[in-house]
Amino acid sequence: MDLEERIKKIEERNKKVELDKTWETSWTRKIFIMILTYIVVIVYSYLIRQYDNILLSSLVPVIGFTLSTLSLKLIRKIWEINYNK
Repeated sequence: MDLEERIKKIEERNKKVELDKTWETSWTRKIFIMILTYIVVIVYSYLIRQYDNILLSSLVPVIGFTLSTLSLKLIRKIWEINYNK
């Protein structure tokens, strides 16, 4: 591998790392995490209709965060397309 190819690979990796950093701090990501967590809390609260069980209620943020991170892949792809325009 010659020097130019190595430099090109490093530049490509740097672009990916910069895009990752931008995504992590983007308002799009933050807003979708908030919205999805809020939806999970509403559904969860509606289903259990019991607000005095601390162990059960403590699951809400964990479930909401987990579901939001799983669903953010699609949102990120859309964000990347619009970010690179």
